[in-house]
Amino acid sequence: MKVWFTFLLIFILTCFGTSQAQTEFDVEAFAEELFSLQEEDLNYEQLYENLLQRYLNPIDLNRCSPDDLQSLYILTPLQVSNFFTYQQIYGKLLSIYELQSIPGFDRETIKKLVPFVTLGENTKKYAHKLPKRILSEKTAYLIYRHRIYLEERKGFTPPDTLKNGSLTSRYQGTPGTQYLRLRSQHTGDFSIGITMDRDAGEVFTWDPSSKRYGFNFLSYHLTLYDKGPWKQITVGDYQAQYGQGLIFGAGFSVGKGAETITTTRRSSTGIKPYTSSMETGYFRGISATYQKGRLEGSIMASSVARDANIDSSAVPYRITSLPSSGYHRTASEISKKAAAHEKNIGINLNYSSNDRNLQIGLNSLLTHFEWPYIRDLRNYNGFEFRGQTNHLHSAYFSYNYQNHFFFGETAISKSKGVAYVAGIMSSLSKQLDMVLHIRNYDRNFHSFYGNAFGEGSRPINEKGIYLGLSYHPTKQLQWSGYYDQFKFPWMRYRVYAPSSGHEWLQRISYTPNKSMELYFQIREEVKDRNVTASQNDLTTYQIQTGKKHNYLLNLDMKISEHFSMRSRIQMSSFDYHQDLTKGYTIVQDLNVAFKKWKWSGRIALFDTDDYDNRQYVYEKNVLWAFSIPSYYGQGMRYYLLTQFKPIRKLSLWLRWARTVYTDRETISSGLQQVENTHLTELTFQVRYQFNR
Repeated sequence: MKVWFTFLLIFILTCFGTSQAQTEFDVEAFAEELFSLQEEDLNYEQLYENLLQRYLNPIDLNRCSPDDLQSLYILTPLQVSNFFTYQQIYGKLLSIYELQSIPGFDRETIKKLVPFVTLGENTKKYAHKLPKRILSEKTAYLIYRHRIYLEERKGFTPPDTLKNGSLTSRYQGTPGTQYLRLRSQHTGDFSIGITMDRDAGEVFTWDPSSKRYGFNFLSYHLTLYDKGPWKQITVGDYQAQYGQGLIFGAGFSVGKGAETITTTRRSSTGIKPYTSSMETGYFRGISATYQKGRLEGSIMASSVARDANIDSSAVPYRITSLPSSGYHRTASEISKKAAAHEKNIGINLNYSSNDRNLQIGLNSLLTHFEWPYIRDLRNYNGFEFRGQTNHLHSAYFSYNYQNHFFFGETAISKSKGVAYVAGIMSSLSKQLDMVLHIRNYDRNFHSFYGNAFGEGSRPINEKGIYLGLSYHPTKQLQWSGYYDQFKFPWMRYRVYAPSSGHEWLQRISYTPNKSMELYFQIREEVKDRNVTASQNDLTTYQIQTGKKHNYLLNLDMKISEHFSMRSRIQMSSFDYHQDLTKGYTIVQDLNVAFKKWKWSGRIALFDTDDYDNRQYVYEKNVLWAFSIPSYYGQGMRYYLLTQFKPIRKLSLWLRWARTVYTDRETISSGLQQVENTHLTELTFQVRYQFNR
């Protein structure tokens, strides 16, 4: 009966032309939905890269756990519960389209889910040896990207001569960035790849002593999957995500935003290849995961040279800071490149129950630096890590009971600093979802690869409680919101006293049909900061509370098969030290797709009183590049993106973007300064798919 029902579903879907396999997934659109409402200057490129890896390594629906499905940030607890209830009754899925027969899985949900899942059994015998499978894999591709700013920056001008006869600092390389990626992979079998990157101003040179091999940065990996009891074996660069991110938190973690429920919880997605061009936050060496029954064990060994500021006058040498910008353009920046080695040994033990509803695990990570890492002592960093070796350990769990997910992790570092996370994510009804999240990170808890949920960028010196709700009274109407109360028990950068704050968000979305979506959002954030020296008449530091409001009105409309548009108004206000400042931007987008061509364009006007009112707006970019610049000052921003696919194997992109300012004669400062009122960016990219 189930087989006939499945065939009927396939026939109906084929007749109505809803097959997702016939079209290429728009990963940029999905990323925009998750990221576009973030207001902080976060590492969006790394988030986007992890999203891309989820797309390229889909989850097997017939072998996954509730934790795996939750890691996609698409399904509610009720939908996950209904999925596994359906499997218990009917067995494994025969077709991806069978999802439509599961209660709560509407067409829009399935459309989002399909690109990230598969029904592969991963048990077939391969007819060819690994080298031939790598070379013949249909996903194998090469991408080359070049980006350049057309206006000359000060760093590329001839140096000035100082009074003592020395020359001022300048960039040693040429303008323009270069990016090259070569990748071949097959889900459940292998992944191999090389990523190379050179930033503008960096020299294209072969210098092994500073880890420069033509391109300034080189990343590589070879991963084998499901080789007998070995779930994965990786040689090269990789990341790890286990528990709630207190120790291993390098996965796809969005944080607070428009998705108020699913993004607060981390999932144990294990060890994944590292493919980003970001030059920090990864392990380099070997890792392996061994599975026996319901028990998994992973071991990680890493040795990587990190950028570091070294105090060579100390005995022994000491590391004073670990820069993460990845720029190596001047003599000073080059001297910091790969200046200190860091070694890591990590272990994970993970147990899942037979019904896959319970997961418990243990994490340990030992980090050793080549020299002692001793920061220059400041009031705000008095409890930061100081030493040569750090070790930390944690225990975590997740439990799925009907429509409720319970999760938590507790960790302790060498300093005896403790951190913990606990929460519940629940579908209270078909229309109402809820999450409650509690966190406590000691001021002396030290984790170099942690990425737990919180207000700060690291799990240290923070306490908080988060409540998120999402209500769907009808298919067309949705309300979502959260309230987050947080406290910082010790001083922070630019806040020289214990402080506290809160943040809340409200969003109403209306989707009358498949061609239109309208939503309105308001957000408030209240935090303390130091009063600047120019505003402070006292000899001691003063703390004042700043209150920021963000407003957003957005309309998405599909005009026809070939045309779609977006209209957006963003506004903000910042009330601080008896001074109220404001900012806004008005954005109009138009997208056109016709046969082998695609075009995307934007015109945006912006006017902000100060930097605190800068406006972040997602922009379309070339494939697998992410752009979310901040609009600051007064002016106009516009861009045009063109994609052309002349043949099946070849795709070309060209993007032109310009920002015109009306409130200044020079742009930026230092070596980045431009003596002009506009800044123009040109990006070219080509992708060649070898076996299409």
